[in-house]
Amino acid sequence: MSREELAEQQAALLRALLAGGEVPPGFDAERLRVEADALLAKRRRVVAMLRPDLPEALGARYRELFDTYGRAHPRHVGTGMRADANAFADWLRERGEISAPPKRSALARLLRRRD
Repeated sequence: MSREELAEQQAALLRALLAGGEVPPGFDAERLRVEADALLAKRRRVVAMLRPDLPEALGARYRELFDTYGRAHPRHVGTGMRADANAFADWLRERGEISAPPKRSALARLLRRRD
């Protein structure tokens, strides 16, 4: 197998795991779905840690809304988690789920200054 073929297979696997792409030949669809769900849950937890104002504002709807966002907006190479969290907040505002930018906690402001 050439390097190009291997790179394309790896890219197809990442698309399936992170962006809802088709399951590549030779992979178990159910196992990939379970792993994709686990990766989305990890991303959701990290965003909640970086922007605790969002789960506070959304309550029980946080998971549903984040999962909808996360599946439609996979992270791109070079995009940091803080930028991802802020993009989710922007998406929520555009949809009318939150009105004004939520107030960030003192910890979030401190962390933002360190970027």
